[in-house]
Amino acid sequence: MVVIAVTGKGGTGKTAVAALLVKYISEKTSNILVVDADPDSNLPDALGVEVEKTLGEVRELFQVTRDTLGTVDKKSWLEGKVFEVIHEFDRYDLLVMGRPEGEGCYCFVNNLLRGILKKFMKHYDYVVVDCEAGLEHFSRKTIESADYIIIVTDTSKKGLKTARKIKELVNELNLNFREIFLVGNKVSSEEAKKVIKDFARKEGFVLLELLPYDEKIIELDLRGEPIVNLPDNSEFARKVRFIADVLTGWGS
Repeated sequence: MVVIAVTGKGGTGKTAVAALLVKYISEKTSNILVVDADPDSNLPDALGVEVEKTLGEVRELFQVTRDTLGTVDKKSWLEGKVFEVIHEFDRYDLLVMGRPEGEGCYCFVNNLLRGILKKFMKHYDYVVVDCEAGLEHFSRKTIESADYIIIVTDTSKKGLKTARKIKELVNELNLNFREIFLVGNKVSSEEAKKVIKDFARKEGFVLLELLPYDEKIIELDLRGEPIVNLPDNSEFARKVRFIADVLTGWGS
C-alpha cells in the first residue's frame, strides 16, 4: 500500500492536483482508496462524482447513540457504518471525511476510527488523500502515515509560508514517509520559476514539478465541470501524469 497525501494552502490548486493524480493512477489500477480529508470537501466535484454520506456524519451519529447501543459491540457497529460511507465508483473508492466535529470529547470514537481506517486501507494498493493545509488528520493520527507528501504552492507569500509550516509539522509528527515533495503551481514566467526554485533550495524541498497557469482549468470551473475533464494533452495534465508516474514507479 502506498499513501500519497496532497496538501497546501487553499487556492493553490492542491485539489486539482489530487483529482488528476487519481485519474492517472486509476488508469493503471482500480484498487485505489481516495480520501477527501479537507473540510471544504471539493474533491468529489473535482472528480465529477456525488456522495451522500461522510465519515463526519458517522462520527456524530455514534457520539449521540453509543450509550443506547446496549450490548452491541461498538467497534463492529462503527465499522459497519464506515463501510456504508465508502462510496464505490468504477475505478476507485471514495471516502469523504467531512466537517470537523462539534463540541465534546471524541477521543473514544477517534481511537476506534483510527483502527478501522487502518484495517480498510490495507486492502488498497494506493491511497490518495486530499488534505487540508494543517494535516489535521495526520496530527490526530486518524490517518497514521504517508509514503509521499505533495505540498502544492503558488508564488504567494502565504502559499510559501504554508508550505514551510507543513514541512515543519511533518517533521514534528515523525510520519513514516519516503519523501516530501514540493510542486509549484500557476508558474508560467521565468521569474515565478525562480521564486519556487529558490524557495525549494532554501527550505530543503525536493522540487518535483512546476505546473503552469492553465486557462482551461478556469473555464472548466466556470462551466461547473470537473477538473478531470481537462484535456490530457494540456501541459498541466501532462505534468501531473508525470507526477503520478514518479510516485508509482510506472515512469521508470
